[in-house]
Amino acid sequence: MSKTKVSGLAPWEEPGSAAGRIGKGGVLALIALAVLLPLYTIVLTSLSSADTVNRAGGLVLVPDGITFDAYRQIFSDSVVSRAVLVSTGVTVAGTAVSLGVSVLGAYALSRPGTLFHRPILFCVLLMFVFFPGLIPTYLMVASLGLKDSYWSLILPSAVSAFNVVVLRAFFMNIPRELLDSARIDGAGEFRILWRIVLPLSKAVTAVIGLFYAVGYWNAWFNAMLFIDDTRKWPLALILRSYVVDSNPLPTATVGVNGFGHVAPPTLAIKMAIVAIAVLPALIIYPFVQRHFTKGVIIGAIKG
Repeated sequence: MSKTKVSGLAPWEEPGSAAGRIGKGGVLALIALAVLLPLYTIVLTSLSSADTVNRAGGLVLVPDGITFDAYRQIFSDSVVSRAVLVSTGVTVAGTAVSLGVSVLGAYALSRPGTLFHRPILFCVLLMFVFFPGLIPTYLMVASLGLKDSYWSLILPSAVSAFNVVVLRAFFMNIPRELLDSARIDGAGEFRILWRIVLPLSKAVTAVIGLFYAVGYWNAWFNAMLFIDDTRKWPLALILRSYVVDSNPLPTATVGVNGFGHVAPPTLAIKMAIVAIAVLPALIIYPFVQRHFTKGVIIGAIKG
């Protein structure tokens, strides 16, 4: 009669065999290498001199001296430095607006007695299937006089139906008795939201805020449509125009730059712009990563 091991753990929580652990470790190592190698190449190329880039024939894999000339050249020019400020401002303001509207909408839709609860919820869910389209969106922005305005980078994408649904599901999981007791004590809806619901929803709020922030930081399409003044271009559009489309960089001039050195190669400047565009997400993500499982999975499944 065979012996059955009872551990009280789910099958996927059971410790695997040695071969299985080695295989998982190898797969994770390959995934990490696939992620880190491009970042390593981008940063190393941005820190390389013209001679190093020419010897490598393009992207640099083996370091041969470090120079920050590409970054000095970028921030000495008003185009990229202004774009960084624009992207930072749009990201901060847009995330605040989007998170505020999403939280208010999700909380209202999580309360069954809300006015027009079902029709509004139906419209939100309908956004998963239908999108207004590019032309109506453009005509709406133009008719509101938002062309060449920073608000045109925020308002058209201010609310995500997916994020509202995730927040609503999380809010519905909060015990109703807790909210009813606050109402008995005389608390209004806004006070309940601020004092009870949001403190209990820090995980999902942080994750949704990260989704919005990364979306605004990386957005370039709205800027291409609605912004004609190049001084208002965000960094993502600069990245697309100068790196992807290979338009000439105003800083990539041949000869001697303002620092008394030979100007860095165009490829090093392009990779420096890419590194600057990627850096904020790399800095913020580790602080929010611990909330992902609790915030998104619980918010999407429960309720």
